[in-house]
Amino acid sequence: MSTTQPRIWTVDDIRALGAVTDLPTAAAVLGIGRSTAYALAATGEFPVPVLRIGRRYRVAVAHLLAIADPTGTGDLTTARSEASIDTTRDPHRPPVRRHG
Repeated sequence: MSTTQPRIWTVDDIRALGAVTDLPTAAAVLGIGRSTAYALAATGEFPVPVLRIGRRYRVAVAHLLAIADPTGTGDLTTARSEASIDTTRDPHRPPVRRHG
């Protein structure tokens, strides 16, 4: 059992990742375990769009920033107070995937 604390990701840390990052890093930013992340990506249920390039998964950092800092201010305290859960979506129906 690991006794290390999970990393706290700041907006600057996420921006420093570049344009894209790998799936384990994206999962860490979102607080998702590695195995769960791969399972979600394989079924198309990862919380942000995932690119599959050959056998590798890549995630655009812009999508992670949209979740971590939706106001674009860099102040995560405001974003947390404005967070909400969509209760109108049927949990048994897969999400609509839009590309473009």
